[in-house]
Amino acid sequence: MKTQEILYELRTQKGLSQDALAEKVFVTRQAVSRWENG
Repeated sequence: MKTQEILYELRTQKGLSQDALAEKVFVTRQAVSRWENG
């Protein structure tokens, strides 16, 4: 399993949107999207 897949799985299991995760780790939603999509 790739890091991108792991991040997506964990985020969705916790019920977080990309925006919510971005806010928690102090980055933009675009950064989270890049992490998940490569």
